[in-house]
Amino acid sequence: MSFSTRVDLAVRGIQVLDVPVTRRSGAGPSDDGHVLIGGVGGAIPIRSDSPYVVSGNRLLMDGTDMGVDIEPVRRPKFYDLHTADGVSYEKIARLHGANVLATTVVQTCIRYDPAQRCRFCSIEESLNAGSTIAVKRPEQLAEVAEAAVRLDGVTQMIMTTGTSAAADRGGRHLARCVRAVKAVVPGLAIQVQCEPPGDRQTITELFDAGAVSIGIHVESLDDEVRRRWMPGKSAVTLDEYRAAWREAVRVFGRNQVSTYLLIGLGEDPDEFVAGAAELIEMGVYPFVVPFRPLAGTLAVADGAQAPSAALVENVSARVAKELQSAGMLGSDQKAGCAACGACSVLQNAGG
Repeated sequence: MSFSTRVDLAVRGIQVLDVPVTRRSGAGPSDDGHVLIGGVGGAIPIRSDSPYVVSGNRLLMDGTDMGVDIEPVRRPKFYDLHTADGVSYEKIARLHGANVLATTVVQTCIRYDPAQRCRFCSIEESLNAGSTIAVKRPEQLAEVAEAAVRLDGVTQMIMTTGTSAAADRGGRHLARCVRAVKAVVPGLAIQVQCEPPGDRQTITELFDAGAVSIGIHVESLDDEVRRRWMPGKSAVTLDEYRAAWREAVRVFGRNQVSTYLLIGLGEDPDEFVAGAAELIEMGVYPFVVPFRPLAGTLAVADGAQAPSAALVENVSARVAKELQSAGMLGSDQKAGCAACGACSVLQNAGG
């Protein structure tokens, strides 16, 4: 598949994806189907207005065979299991791609009030729909992780969280969850994700608990964009983020720290790439992802659209070149979104 076609898929999605592993709402990119494109994982938006369809595991565009094999990620066996108190494992953690287990350990966020809410986020919508539970207990996550590794060959896990009112912003519950999982599957590589903790010691606690990488997600390095798109979260200053990233690099190591940067929020492309280069110099991997309009978000209610494929291709290729020059590859991360890469096109561009 050409890089341009992969970018177009990431933006325009596929009209109908009859695949067993899908995700609706929640934290991070969703409303997608999980597939292998030529053997490489992809989380592809499902969009009724897309010119792409899949027929017989082949990608078609307006009826023309694009010469690309698309294989659905199989339904994991652990989805069929329940905890002793009757909770479906699927409500506790989900398969992302072919081998990544992911969970939002706290499915609520202090910033979800409409006046503060990040406009691209739907973290509580999956909770409202009954497809998950509000708080995942450490012992529940350990039980699910053990089954996912044993039954489905999961090799890495991502734990993210809604932001809490405590100074650690949810980090200490993450640490408890990591410890519980590592106690039963010590070889499972885990990435944790949270806002910059008010107490920097929390970063060390997460590492000591057994996490091998960390995502501290800013989404944009432009303060005007941040105030417009994430009014509550923008109260955490960029200086606080930079301090947290530096401490995380000190603790976890270069290229084991990452942050989301969303293409399509209105940021100047040259400034976007310059900001990504600043992060790379710090040892932080900028996980560049197209903004995805998700059902149930404020952005969709306002009519926000996905960025153009041309913009995504331009920015992603330039950031990938910066990553190559610095010798930082997503595949070198031990666990996490950059290591998986399915929601982005950076790895397709060599980053």
